[in-house]
Amino acid sequence: MLQTRLIPAAANAHQAPLLIKRLLLSGIRYEKSREIVYRDQMRYGYATLNERIARLANVLTEAGVKAGDTVAVMDWDSHRYLECMFAIPMIGAVLHTINIRLSADQILYTMNHAEDKFVLVNSEFVPLYKGIESQLTTVQKTILLTDAVEKSADMGGLVGEYENLLAAASPRYDFQDFDENSIATTFYTTGTTGNPKGVYFSHRQLVLHTLAEASVLGSLDSIRLLGTNDVYMPITPMFHVHAWGIPYVATMLGVKQVYPGRYEPDMLCQLIKQEKVTFSHCVPTILQMVMNAPIAQDHDFGGLKMIIGGSALNRSLYDAAKARGIQLTAAYGMSETCPLISCAHINDELMAGSEDERTTYRIKAGVPVPLVEAAIMSADGTLLPADGESQGELVLRAPWLTQGYFREPEKGAELWEHGWLHTGDVATIDDFGFIDIRDRIKDVIKTGGEWISSLALEDLISRHPAVREVAVVGVVDPQWGERPFALLVLREGQSLDAKGLKEHLKPFVDQGSINKWAIPSQIALVTEVPKTSVGKLDKKRIRLDIVQWQAAGSPFLSTV
Repeated sequence: MLQTRLIPAAANAHQAPLLIKRLLLSGIRYEKSREIVYRDQMRYGYATLNERIARLANVLTEAGVKAGDTVAVMDWDSHRYLECMFAIPMIGAVLHTINIRLSADQILYTMNHAEDKFVLVNSEFVPLYKGIESQLTTVQKTILLTDAVEKSADMGGLVGEYENLLAAASPRYDFQDFDENSIATTFYTTGTTGNPKGVYFSHRQLVLHTLAEASVLGSLDSIRLLGTNDVYMPITPMFHVHAWGIPYVATMLGVKQVYPGRYEPDMLCQLIKQEKVTFSHCVPTILQMVMNAPIAQDHDFGGLKMIIGGSALNRSLYDAAKARGIQLTAAYGMSETCPLISCAHINDELMAGSEDERTTYRIKAGVPVPLVEAAIMSADGTLLPADGESQGELVLRAPWLTQGYFREPEKGAELWEHGWLHTGDVATIDDFGFIDIRDRIKDVIKTGGEWISSLALEDLISRHPAVREVAVVGVVDPQWGERPFALLVLREGQSLDAKGLKEHLKPFVDQGSINKWAIPSQIALVTEVPKTSVGKLDKKRIRLDIVQWQAAGSPFLSTV
C-alpha cells in the first residue's frame, strides 16, 4: 500500500462518521411538508416522520434494545417499515429484514442464525410466528404491528402494539455518533440450494450507496428517474435489499413516498392514480401483473418511470410498457451488492443512433455506477478484455459490497476469491462500458458443444404476439448433453405449439442471433410460471416440474 501524506486535524475538529442518521436529517430541510402515505389509511409529513422515528427509538430502548442487538421486522411495505429502516440502525442496533415469503422453516432458520433478540410482527403474520415461536432460540420480546382495530395478540414477550407504544413515547431522542463501520442491516439471500445466506451492510456502506444511487437517478440526463418533485412508490419488497436502497434516497431528498402494503394489483394501480406516482421499481413479473390488472386497462400510465431489475428486461415487455406510457430503465445488482451496480445510460453516440439501437442498450444491465469497478473473469482468475465478445463471470469491486456471509467464512472467502466479488453471472462488457448479462452460470444451456443463453432465448420467444410470459431452462438430453426447454404462458385467446415456436425462431437463426440448436424441440403450455419469493423465475423448480411432466406424459407438453 502507498505511504501517503495524511491531512492533520485540529485537536477539536469533528470527525463526522457516515451514519444513516445523516440521511434522515436532510429530507426535512428540503420538503418538510411532503407526505409519507400508507395505502388509503395514513399520511403525514416529514416533520412527523422524524418525530415518529424518535418515538420508535425510545420504545425500542425502553424495551431493552442495546447497540449491537439484532431487531427483526416482519411486515408488508409500510410507513412502519420506513421508520424501522432508520430508527433501528440509528440506535446502534442491526435491522434484520425478514423475507416473509420464505417457508416457515427457512424463516425460523434465518431468525436463529441472525440471533434476533426483538421482533416486530405484522398481525397477518402472527399465526406464522406462533408456529415457530417455540423453536426460536434468541428472541426475547415482540411488538405487534397492525392496521386493524384489534390491538392485541398472543405472542411471548409482547411489549405492546406499535401505534399505542409510539403514542406514549417521547418525540425526542438524542441519536449518538458511533463507528460508521458498525453493521446497520442484515437479510438473507434466496439461494436455490441449501439454507439462505446472511449478507450485511454497515452504515458507511449504506450512506455511500445512497449518495451514488441518488447521483445516478437524478443526474444522468438519459435516465432522470428521481428528483424532489417526483412521487415514489416501491413495488420491490422492503425486505429485499432495502427495497433496492431507494427509500434511503427518497428520504434524504424529501420526496413524497407512497407505501402500498401487501402487493395487490388493484391497490397498486389505485395508488399510482390517486397519489400521482411518477417513479417506482420492480422485477419484470410484477410489472406484468400490474399492467394486466383489470383496473389498469383504461389507465394512462404516462409519466411513470420505472427501474426493472432482478431479472432480465426483454424487449417485448419494454415495448408493451412504452405503449402504456411507462418508461423502463434496466439496472443490475444482487443481494450481495446492496444492490445497485449498473444502470442503463444512453451516451451521445447512442443518442445519435436509431431508436431500435437505443432500446437494445436500454434493456441491457447498463454501465457501472460511480465508484463501481466491473470486470470479466475466466474460471482460472484471469481478467478478460472488455471487447463486447469475451464472455466470463462478472466480478465486482465497490465500497458497498457485502464483505462476506454472516457466520459462514468459507462461503465468504469463495464469494471474494481473487479479491473480486463473484456474481455467478456470465457477461460481457463492451467499449461503451455496458454490461450485458448473458446468463447465470448455472442456467447456461450446454448443448452439442455450444453454449446457449437462456436469457437471450427468452427475449426472442417473448416477441411472439401469443406469448405473455416465458422461461427457458436446459434439460438433460442423451445425445446433446442438454437441450433448451421453454415454459410458456399464452395471452388470452391465443394458441401456440412447438412447431409454431420453431417457425417464429427460424428467422433469428437465419440472422445469426441464435444457432439452430437453440430452438426448443419441446415446450410446455402452463397457466403460471413458478417464481421465487422475490418474483424471479424459479428455474430450479421449473427443471423438477419438467422431469415430472416428461415422466408422466403430461398434456402440457408440445413436441415438434
